[in-house]
Amino acid sequence: MERSFHSLRTANGWSVGDAAAWFGVSIQKVEQWDAGNGKPDERYLQDLEDTLIYKKNFNRGHPMSDFTFIDLFAGIGGVRRGFEAAGGKCVFTSEWDLYAQKTYRENFPDDDHEIAGDITRIKAEDIPAHDVLLAGFPCQPFSIAGVSKKNALGRAHGFMDKAQGTLFFDVLRILKHHKPAAFMLENVKNLRSHNKGDTFKTILGALRDELGYHVQARVIDGKGYVPQHRERIFIVGFREDVGFDFEACAFPDATSGPVISTILHAPHEEPEDQFTLPPEDALSNVASVVNPKYTLSDKLWKYLFDYAAKHKAKGNGFGFGLCGPNDKARTLSARYYKDGSEILIDQGEGRNPRRLTPRECARLMGFDDDNFTMKIPVSDTRAYKQFGNSVVVPVIKEIARQMKPYVLKSLESEGQVIPGEETVAAE
Repeated sequence: MERSFHSLRTANGWSVGDAAAWFGVSIQKVEQWDAGNGKPDERYLQDLEDTLIYKKNFNRGHPMSDFTFIDLFAGIGGVRRGFEAAGGKCVFTSEWDLYAQKTYRENFPDDDHEIAGDITRIKAEDIPAHDVLLAGFPCQPFSIAGVSKKNALGRAHGFMDKAQGTLFFDVLRILKHHKPAAFMLENVKNLRSHNKGDTFKTILGALRDELGYHVQARVIDGKGYVPQHRERIFIVGFREDVGFDFEACAFPDATSGPVISTILHAPHEEPEDQFTLPPEDALSNVASVVNPKYTLSDKLWKYLFDYAAKHKAKGNGFGFGLCGPNDKARTLSARYYKDGSEILIDQGEGRNPRRLTPRECARLMGFDDDNFTMKIPVSDTRAYKQFGNSVVVPVIKEIARQMKPYVLKSLESEGQVIPGEETVAAE
């Protein structure tokens, strides 16, 4: 078989749209590669080839997917979306917030499993077997209370003991029970320095020393994919030493990437619910305008302006973040609903700036693309919190894409059943 992009794509059963979404390029670009006009990156060909080999030789009981995963602390499904794009199938979801559950259900309506609530109340044995564990776990201080008492009693304590009482402990107990081939954990960049570094030391110690995983961590800025400075730490682990090198994985330079104008509502867009409205002038040459409710009131704008001026005079860096069309935004936070100060859109001379709409926040986080438009079934306040707590989806897609060959390699090394051959159970 000719090793061309088109032949590998069609052999895998991927549509042009599937390939465009997976590799993060336009449909037009995929069509060009199919026609032999321009050469795709070698890693794209290798990825397609690895997937094809795996599909031909191994059957893990999920013929429509390449691997299975569970989605813990799922939020609104940003991590899931990235690993589904890599060919994974979600077999379990846990999220305690009822409003996040609502958004999650709206965007994954065909699930064959219910969303589980509080993970601390779920037994590890009640969670389905899976190949990859995914978790954007909340960061909590790891208490050292009781350690001195254990020392006094002559009782040993390990990293897992130290993590008890935190939500990370639930990740550990599930990993310990199921021993999946790999995991990916996500958290804020400051996790490394949290609690004077003790939290991060505890996390790595538990994963490496007590559970035996080969673990690497890396901070990645989403600015190469979306017009937002958003650094997050990602911790990746494999049960087997399959040769995965996180530092060798290529990600776009944070100085490149799109600018804020690419995610803003355009005049030609059709009106959408409460985000945009038809123009008041019926003869206007635009299809819609941003709802005026997102423009800051005179009172709020004066407060933010005066607050920034006061702190600037004191030499502090506090203040609002005003974005022009060619700028990149600060990090969208869960508090954005309060005043929107970290990302304000300049509306020109004589007009107060405005907040982003929730639809623009979806685009800023990479949820919306040419093949998918995020459903936002909650209030603006809830939506701002959900997007502010979420992940940059294209970053997750790229991590998943680069992890995938090593996940398949790990599964292959376990000795999968080759179709047509009998499995002999060990006596």
